[in-house]
Amino acid sequence: MTDRRAHWENVYRSKAVNEVSWFQPQAASSLRLIEGCAGRDAAIIDVGGGASVLVDNLLDAGYHDLTVLDLAEAALASTRVRLGARAQAVEWVIGDVTAVPLPAARYDVWHDRAVFHFLTDAADRARYVAQVLHAVKPGGHVIVAAFGAGGPLQCSGLDVVRYAPDALHAEFGAAFRLERHETEIHHTPNGTDQEFVYCYCRRL
Repeated sequence: MTDRRAHWENVYRSKAVNEVSWFQPQAASSLRLIEGCAGRDAAIIDVGGGASVLVDNLLDAGYHDLTVLDLAEAALASTRVRLGARAQAVEWVIGDVTAVPLPAARYDVWHDRAVFHFLTDAADRARYVAQVLHAVKPGGHVIVAAFGAGGPLQCSGLDVVRYAPDALHAEFGAAFRLERHETEIHHTPNGTDQEFVYCYCRRL
């Protein structure tokens, strides 16, 4: 875990936020999926949200019970600076999603764009799913986006796992019902295209 944290701290300390491959000027797909399933009073956690603008978009849309979790303190710091005074309205959590203590049945929406595919070890994936089961309310919504079959084999110098929609849902098991999935082609800052698969599930 220490090596994992050091890797991501180095990424965010050595590159500008808009230079990392997963950068989006607007988190349009994520915002649309969240707005489609959750009212403005929903408790939302953005896992690996670090320097993402999703938290900005959610605040702009009127959401107010927001948590952003990331392994890299540098990523969260950059977002707090960007938000200015609005950062006080957000709960910031530094930690590894597979191990960080999370409150039980706290969240209506669990959102993750581009963390799960870095979990190449099956035990890490099992710990991640256990965290979702612990932290998301029964009937809550789980939105996970990972590299699709046409995505890269590596990202940020690390191996990744690519998923078809059914395979991504299968990692979560019978405690989650797949509601829908969609594919997005993400245009990276360096001009390449990456295929993402978004799966939207309900926790039973």
